[in-house]
Amino acid sequence: MRTQIVFGCLAVVGVLTAQAAPAKAAEAVPDPTTQREFGAKLLVCNVCHGENGVPKSAAIPIISGQQETYIAKQLEDFRNGHRNFEIMTWMANTLTPAEQGPAAAYVAKKSWPAKRADAAPAAAATAPRGIAVCQACHQQNYLGAVQAEGMTAPRLAGQSYEYLVEAMRRFADGERANSPDMAQIMTGISVADREAMARYLSSL
Repeated sequence: MRTQIVFGCLAVVGVLTAQAAPAKAAEAVPDPTTQREFGAKLLVCNVCHGENGVPKSAAIPIISGQQETYIAKQLEDFRNGHRNFEIMTWMANTLTPAEQGPAAAYVAKKSWPAKRADAAPAAAATAPRGIAVCQACHQQNYLGAVQAEGMTAPRLAGQSYEYLVEAMRRFADGERANSPDMAQIMTGISVADREAMARYLSSL
């Protein structure tokens, strides 16, 4: 009888432990809204990317509302040297590995900034040559999407012309190599066509 009670207690403890483990794991996930030090790290992003989602310079990409897994991948690429930009490499390395995912989720949940009133209207009738190649990964509306292999293509619609055309150039010239597909595609597109594509996408 005593043996049965002991085994019964052990079984209950085992169940309670199993139930408590996920809760403890959930508590271990860093939260920038409640953890002051983590939140302070993400406030640094506002210096360049803007508190309201509008970057301080047109050459800096919009990241508020960008695809979450894309942001997470870029942070990891900056961290491991697959993508090089001194400020972002430093920033990515201020985050612990456990903070990278929550940081990406936090930024992705923010709103994409509203289109400026003085922005050029989308020239839907004059979509530039070659733009269809972007739809294969970035979707017809260019808002980005998860691909079959699990990677996520970023949102392009409404991104700044200056950032887009420079990113395309860097892929074409081999300066950015963290997406072999993009590098291959951009090398086959002329400078004039890349500029037209960037102008069109930024107007959406």
